[in-house]
Amino acid sequence: MKKFEVLDSKNKIGEKIELFGWVNSLREHGKIIFFDLRDRSGLIQCVIDSNSEYFELAKELRPEYVIKVEGIVKERDPKFVNPNIETGEIEILVEKIEILNKAETLPIPIDTDGYEINEERRLKYRYIDLRRKRMQRNLMIRSKAINFIRNFLINKGFIEVETPILTKSTPEGARDYLVPSRIYKGKFYALPQSPQQYKQLLMVAGIEKYFQIARCFRDEDPRGDRQPEFTQVDIEMSFIEKEDILTLVEELLIELVKTIFPEKKIKEIPFPHLTYEEVMQKYNSDKPDLRENKNNHHELAFAFIIDFPMFEWKETENRWDAMHHPFTQPKTRSGSKERSVLIEYLENKPEELLSEQYDVVLNGFEIGGGSIRTHDPEVLIKVFETMGNKKEEVLEKFGHLIEAFKYGVPPHGGIALGIDRILTILLNEPSIREVIAFPKTGEGRDPMMEIPSEVDKAQLDELGIDIKEK
Repeated sequence: MKKFEVLDSKNKIGEKIELFGWVNSLREHGKIIFFDLRDRSGLIQCVIDSNSEYFELAKELRPEYVIKVEGIVKERDPKFVNPNIETGEIEILVEKIEILNKAETLPIPIDTDGYEINEERRLKYRYIDLRRKRMQRNLMIRSKAINFIRNFLINKGFIEVETPILTKSTPEGARDYLVPSRIYKGKFYALPQSPQQYKQLLMVAGIEKYFQIARCFRDEDPRGDRQPEFTQVDIEMSFIEKEDILTLVEELLIELVKTIFPEKKIKEIPFPHLTYEEVMQKYNSDKPDLRENKNNHHELAFAFIIDFPMFEWKETENRWDAMHHPFTQPKTRSGSKERSVLIEYLENKPEELLSEQYDVVLNGFEIGGGSIRTHDPEVLIKVFETMGNKKEEVLEKFGHLIEAFKYGVPPHGGIALGIDRILTILLNEPSIREVIAFPKTGEGRDPMMEIPSEVDKAQLDELGIDIKEK
């Protein structure tokens, strides 16, 4: 017998089918027992009476028992149709029940949206929390969105390429997560903050149009809506200008909303292009909320923010730092990108330089950012020197990239879109943790796996690591 999902039964009236799932609820009425069977597709009412040899077994059922049911799909009496579920016009006349596994009383309820439950407790029992309808919906929509994005880019001629997770620690912004090498004691890999250098190297390699649904890792201080690991749509293109990337991203986001979130209304198409200077003056924010009604969740106000300063001053470190990242192409306010002009500004007037950085904002949140990249090795080295690095240090950290640029690097640029944040907004969720299957807390802990955790001393000895006591 073919296994069906609950929703398949709608088209099987009069047929005998086999269903698997969880007991959602039970109602015993003397010589007849009703119970709702739940699988990922929905609920269906099952009925068994005292004439069945499985009636006594049905009496043993409890909520969340995992069971197998065989029975005939029949139409309900019109008086008992349930309009609140998709299978409300039918039920299963049970012929056979098999208990596959029993379940203890759940430590958290799953018959609500879950917002009222302490988040720490929800994350401790995340595998149960994910059973609730809202969380199942979020993960299914996330899967559809990623699949849509992947197909959209492939149809545009992009090649999906996986880049390494074990990479090199480089000064790009946030702290790296370090991974000690057992074979090369005292040396370390780093988890990538982004695939930035690899995707630029793919441009040197002639791939021209790359994308990846990339996992990224940043060891940042605790913040409520940040995660140590997150997912982004990573895109890089050769032989393009800023407008090419912004046009691509605009089309992608418009089509994503139309296809998966048709109830949403985009405020303005094409998306407005606003300079950093004007949004800071008008909204005092580089990610302004441009909605007319900020309480209307169905209104989507996208915008591109352009012409960012190249550098920002780090008062505590007494140095300049790249506002986006060091690989961003600098330009003068007149738009010049000539090498000699840029080097003169980098040495003497870095505060006057703008950059070819661009951000995508939505309803007051940054959902993506990117830039046209510097493909001139001399300018790139000078950018790092302006940020306080010695040339020798730059060549040590980024020598592989600088050398690659000697062998014919095309002009290129890209962008990264934050999948977690985009879905949080489109699903009207209060936190990115609601759209991630197994997130960490705002403090970077996982109460379910109880991590971060200590490891055996033998493992540390094998790696040549000693823990320094506070």
